[in-house]
Amino acid sequence: MSDCKYIVDERRLRANLSLIADIARRADVQFILAFKAFALWRLFPIFREYITSTTASSLGEARLAMDEFGARAHTYSPAYTEGEFAEIMRCSSHITFNSLTQAERFMPTVAIAGHEISCGLRVNPEYSEIETLLYNPCAPGSRFGVTRDQLGDHLPDGIEGLHCHCHCESDSHALEHTLRHLEARFGNLIAEARWLNLGGGHLVTRKDYDVEHLISLLQGLHERYPRLQIILEPGSAFAWQTGELYAHVIDVVENHGIRTAILDVSFTCHMPDCLEMPYYPVVSGAEHVEMDSEGEHIYRLGGNSCLSGDFMGSWRFDHELQVGEEIVLEDMIHYTTVKTNMFNGITHPSIAVRRMDGRVEVLREFAYEDYRDRMC
Repeated sequence: MSDCKYIVDERRLRANLSLIADIARRADVQFILAFKAFALWRLFPIFREYITSTTASSLGEARLAMDEFGARAHTYSPAYTEGEFAEIMRCSSHITFNSLTQAERFMPTVAIAGHEISCGLRVNPEYSEIETLLYNPCAPGSRFGVTRDQLGDHLPDGIEGLHCHCHCESDSHALEHTLRHLEARFGNLIAEARWLNLGGGHLVTRKDYDVEHLISLLQGLHERYPRLQIILEPGSAFAWQTGELYAHVIDVVENHGIRTAILDVSFTCHMPDCLEMPYYPVVSGAEHVEMDSEGEHIYRLGGNSCLSGDFMGSWRFDHELQVGEEIVLEDMIHYTTVKTNMFNGITHPSIAVRRMDGRVEVLREFAYEDYRDRMC
């Protein structure tokens, strides 16, 4: 077993949940948890104290909502398949379609299924402030959502709600700009809808987030559309700054004056967002510096996979790193834990929670059999 582990701090998690619940109450909106960013189901009992529903983007996530969260999901997928749709209906209270053709294909099935399901349509406001193209769902040619020119003057028959997602770790001012574009294009359809899902990416638990501005925006939206239920489905906001990945130095190598501390974890396996986004994690007790910085105790951090690019750098420490030394990578719970993989058969970090009394409870440890069984 590896000594590396993710540890979720229950106290910090509850602080985030409490803030989110307070915003929901004051703004008269519903916050739901997006599994794509956080799906540690052993902690769902904590979440159920603060929220009542979740959002899914696949059959697997919809089943997790039903089986482990105990409530049917708000489900959206870029495309549903015939073989999975019946089970998706069983596990969903809301189903959002990505296109008019998907709605036309599956809405008759919803109508005869007997489940109480509210159907929605994802719309694309053709506006987003997300700079990283990989995460921009409104980029030109996007496969996400229906644009205004594809719709008539009224909601399609059977569609009760609209869904819009164009944020990523964004602030309330980005939402203000989005609402301006969204209402300019779809305002008459929003007025007909029962609900509006504003998607995720609202980083309300970040310290500099203007919560009062958000509440004012949402209250104003209620005033303009009094019958509308407003839904937000962030993922990162729930688990933001709630835990760390604890790793260890297992070797230090040097090449052309660049020293790399190789860890018992991998960026490509255990922190893939660091390479995809990309962004540099905060390393406790170290300062992130430019790659060509000079001075003592500067290291790249390298993963232990055979991928050449499995490294990040550079960080300045206040001492010479030693084999066996613990390295703490901060804020490694949201997205990270749901995106991990077992490339190279590298042992997966265990997952633990630090309870309110300070006790660390291991929720899951991984072994060779977990890798073998995934490979058939």
